[in-house]
Amino acid sequence: MSNAHTESPTTDLPNIDQASFRTPSNDGFSTSPSTHKPRILLLYGSLRERSYSRLVIEESARLLASWGAEVKIFNPTDLPQPDTDDGSHPKVAELRELMMWSEGQVWCSPERHGAMTSILKSQIDWVPLSIGSVRPTQGKTLAVMQVSGGSQSFNAVNQMRILGRWMRMVTIPNQSSVAKAFLEFEEDGRMKPSSYYNRIVDVLEELMKFTLLTRDNKDYLVDRYSERVESAEQLSQRVNQRSI
Repeated sequence: MSNAHTESPTTDLPNIDQASFRTPSNDGFSTSPSTHKPRILLLYGSLRERSYSRLVIEESARLLASWGAEVKIFNPTDLPQPDTDDGSHPKVAELRELMMWSEGQVWCSPERHGAMTSILKSQIDWVPLSIGSVRPTQGKTLAVMQVSGGSQSFNAVNQMRILGRWMRMVTIPNQSSVAKAFLEFEEDGRMKPSSYYNRIVDVLEELMKFTLLTRDNKDYLVDRYSERVESAEQLSQRVNQRSI
């Protein structure tokens, strides 16, 4: 990836740090696309034996694999609640390693009391803003989906979009909400043909395209002037505040 950048004239910009001020340019983008399979991590938000969010994720994994992606599904069973462990639990370590491994992600949660479930949220809460000097989620692509027991709603996906933005992920425009999910699956767990199924295909197709488009350029896309101004030590202190 090219590190070339164009410095901008700072005439009449007295507050600007000239050494850190750069003009966005095509010179910063990679000209050598990766050839390995796109790495996609999938998360779901229910531990029920017949979890519809898990069934959506499993169907999503099949679709992504058919397009050549390498997919991994995280099972949140036995993941401790945030703040109840120092982060040394094997499930926490597994989740953090998968976050670092992934280039794109799919999150699917049931809507419960008008929100995503605590099962899904706790998975995100275990991911620190920074591991060493690296943000484990920034610049990665994200697709959000939800399942509902009643009529179609978008409360959970809207919340997950906020989370994705906070984690500095590239959340794709398309999304999926499956209403009355208990009617949309066969007994063997496979999803029935429907407009809901077609929308899931749309979302995952878009995720693949965005992942292929951005994965070699994620560091350049999330490079920020304010963080270039800060020293590495100052940045580490800010994102790892123990008092929060």
